[in-house]
Amino acid sequence: MKRYTFNVLLFLIFISCQSIYARSDETFILATYSDLRTLDPAVAYDETSYQRILNIYEPLIFYNASQTNDFLPILAKEVPTFGNKGISKDAKTYIFTIRDSVFFHDGQALTAKDVVYSFKRNMISDPVSGPMWMLLEALTGKRSTRDKNDKIDPQIFSLIDNAIKDSGNKVIFHLPEPYPPFLGLLTQASSVVISKSWAIANGCWDGNINNAIKYNNPEPGTEPLHHKTNGTGAYRLKQWKPSHQFVFERFDHYWGAKPFFKTAIVKCIKEWSTRKLMLQNGDAHRVSVDAPYFKTIKKMNGISWTSVPQLSVSSVFFCQNTHNNGNPNIGSGCLDGKGIPSNFFSDIHVRKAFLHLFDRKAYQQEVFHGEAIIPSSPNINGLPFQASVPIYEFDLEKARFHLKKAWDGQVWKKGIHMIIAHNTGNEMREIAAHMLAENLMSIHPKCQIEVRQIDWKDYLIGYRNYEYPVFITGWVADFPDPHNFLYPFMHSKGNYGKLMKVSDPLVDQLCDAGIKTLNPNERKQIYHKLQHLWYKNAFGLILYQQVNLRVYRSNIVGDIPNPMLTDAWENLKVLRYK
Repeated sequence: MKRYTFNVLLFLIFISCQSIYARSDETFILATYSDLRTLDPAVAYDETSYQRILNIYEPLIFYNASQTNDFLPILAKEVPTFGNKGISKDAKTYIFTIRDSVFFHDGQALTAKDVVYSFKRNMISDPVSGPMWMLLEALTGKRSTRDKNDKIDPQIFSLIDNAIKDSGNKVIFHLPEPYPPFLGLLTQASSVVISKSWAIANGCWDGNINNAIKYNNPEPGTEPLHHKTNGTGAYRLKQWKPSHQFVFERFDHYWGAKPFFKTAIVKCIKEWSTRKLMLQNGDAHRVSVDAPYFKTIKKMNGISWTSVPQLSVSSVFFCQNTHNNGNPNIGSGCLDGKGIPSNFFSDIHVRKAFLHLFDRKAYQQEVFHGEAIIPSSPNINGLPFQASVPIYEFDLEKARFHLKKAWDGQVWKKGIHMIIAHNTGNEMREIAAHMLAENLMSIHPKCQIEVRQIDWKDYLIGYRNYEYPVFITGWVADFPDPHNFLYPFMHSKGNYGKLMKVSDPLVDQLCDAGIKTLNPNERKQIYHKLQHLWYKNAFGLILYQQVNLRVYRSNIVGDIPNPMLTDAWENLKVLRYK
């Protein structure tokens, strides 16, 4: 396995870190390697953007400490329950009373109308591969504002308009059917509250439901709140220099307890050697640490760490129909030895060959030192209704067999040339990409694979535009339920199902049925079938379920780990010195 191990070059740094990263008792510094995609809550669907948004804006409720199914009120005065009559007997109506004396960063007072507007505006926006499918599903019974031909559903805006109402200081949600994980949806960045008047003034939906179509599905990067913020959170945006740093400043009129740190800086530092030195020298209070460095970091003096299994997973996805308009990732675009056709991965033998190229056991031991979970399907550990599902074992002979059968033997005869892409700085994904590439090239010299790293914000846009035949990315639980993993990974309208261009009527039918029944035995049967279909159809490769190591300087306290919150998350307002 030596050939797979990623070698990190350590560069001598002749400039004092202290001169670059100024220390201050009132400034918290986090060094990580991912940059955010957007600050617009309607569009953001990556953990890095979530961290920024959830420190600037606030939702109605949030997780209670380390619990995943217990919540605390934030902008709501209390969490609705059957007991306090906040949830109706038929579980189709939820009532929230909005907290008093809460102000946005521009000084305007929060009202129930801001809450109603925020939810409607986000669902109306509904960008491709965005987060709004969950609220649309729960509140309208539909998962998109558009049909399979990408045309606007003629009923959808009326359904959105009637789903949420306000009465005085109360907000009422009307669900068409009971939706068991509904409260969990309200903790997300897509459920934060924005100022209605400010949003309209900055180009968001004008509040007239008859004009909603004008604001639907903005082009990536054109969303009106991409780099503008006005929340109620404990921190507000001071500076965002993409790929460099993001600076928060304390909001002194925050309704809750005053945060300890006046300023917080998130630095985008892609090199582990630099992040490590920053932590050692006290120039960062916390740094992102990938699994290959867990053993090293645990031996460092002056730090504290917590190991937290995450409800998140990284996977390799095969796009079964990439765009073919001068796409450099598929070479010539033909099966001629100089490229691959755009639908190369639509052949199941190609997918099975790639699955047999991956050495799961070596990956777990050499990359994670055994400190990672390698699931067999998207229904990862910690979720209910897990099934015992077979896997495609590492076997180069079987990989060779399927490669020879792929495309009626033309792959073996002519060879291929293609690119596997991953996001810069994520070494676990880089190692996986090299493992697949090197093993494929080892069994057939006519197969040439390049591995390329792309900055996160560009990578995100790239795979959402069907540019990569193979892309490696992750999924973080929106709520702790199999529906939140199997639907996005397998349904033709799911986030990754859509990006892989998969289409299986049986899979779609089962995914739809799983969330509509409250009977646990029926749900178990449905989700067991889906997990076996993941294997049978060879949709993709589950790489690892992250065990997150949260590492701080030992003088920092306040962090409360939660399986739903990834390494990118930092609740700035609870941090302080010992």
